[in-house]
Amino acid sequence: MPKLKTHKGTKKVCNVRPGGSIKIGKPGSRHNTGKKNASFNQGCRNGSTLSNADYKRIKDIL
Repeated sequence: MPKLKTHKGTKKVCNVRPGGSIKIGKPGSRHNTGKKNASFNQGCRNGSTLSNADYKRIKDIL
């Protein structure tokens, strides 16, 4: 069975935790944050965990 390459764009956005769950940041927090209001930026500081449906799709490319 051939190996799958890691998807580099996904690797830069996701973080695999030691338990196996995947942490991902909130959308909209990467750039142009100076134009967005403070409450939006504060809400983006907290990451979130991928849902089970997304985990099944993404686990193979990380």
